[in-house]
Amino acid sequence: MKKVSLFFCVLAAVAMVSGITPVTAQAKVSLNYANFPPAPTFPCVQMERWKTEIEKRTDGAVQINTFPGGTLLGAKDMMDGVINGQADIGCICMAYQPGRFTVTNATSLPLEIPDAETGSLVLLDLYNKYQPKAFDKVKVLTMFVTAPANIMSKAPVAELADIKGLDLRASGGAAQILKSWGANQVGMPMSDTPEALQKGVVKGVFSSLEVMKDLKFAEICKYITITDTVIYPFAVIMNKRAWNKLPDDVKQAMDGMIEEQAAWTGEYMDQHVSDAIAWSKKEHQVEVITLSPEKKAEWNAPLAPITENWIKKANESGLPGDQIVKDIKELIVKRTAK
Repeated sequence: MKKVSLFFCVLAAVAMVSGITPVTAQAKVSLNYANFPPAPTFPCVQMERWKTEIEKRTDGAVQINTFPGGTLLGAKDMMDGVINGQADIGCICMAYQPGRFTVTNATSLPLEIPDAETGSLVLLDLYNKYQPKAFDKVKVLTMFVTAPANIMSKAPVAELADIKGLDLRASGGAAQILKSWGANQVGMPMSDTPEALQKGVVKGVFSSLEVMKDLKFAEICKYITITDTVIYPFAVIMNKRAWNKLPDDVKQAMDGMIEEQAAWTGEYMDQHVSDAIAWSKKEHQVEVITLSPEKKAEWNAPLAPITENWIKKANESGLPGDQIVKDIKELIVKRTAK
């Protein structure tokens, strides 16, 4: 027994002299990842997938502790909470703070982003080109978007007249669209919306349709109106101090997943929306209303000033508004062509 112990002591000494750290002596990195929606929703599904992949790709050297449902940080506290170190990693919805994330929130303009996979990669491309100052204090680990927003309502909405004065939950760019249509936009985090629907505070939701299943909106909202107008942009961000402490191989593993995770989340989202629509129709007899090309043009007409006003304000603040919108349109073509 003494010989065995002596052998390991010699081995450890050799490792120290040669600069090699024995695997058993390596400290495991433990990181806390905060998210605000409930666990079954797509931002948390992508969180769990990222956690699993990082732990696997670092051979267990990294442990990610996930906190869904606002248990560590709420939606509006997420960015500053991560900057201040209350969580190492956090998932933010940029639409909740439109003035803070001007460049990346341009993707939530009505610019015909066709699906979540395309939108997620366009958002990431836009971030990579402009490197907005809003993210200077964090490390971006990935970005993604929802599928295009549609109307979920208690009563049918088939004409523009049906939406006038209707109380609908929305935020960010989606809120501007509702106002252009004459609806009464009510701002609140998605996590607060189920209760608001039940109490009648809102009569419906303007968002991507996965929530019909994830948040059981199909139990209350018996009608879907397909408008496919706008997306909500998200980012996964990390505390800079926590990032700087990571070993280089762990940083490499995380950097290697930035675009991969964006594409995976977008693809998952698009499929999940299709599944949610089918589930809503089968389990809750939800009716899907599709606008004719003529009606779609009628609904789109009031939206043009939204983009024009955004460009004007961006230019006035020193940002190249015209170029940003042009870039988004070109990136949509580039990403859909692949």
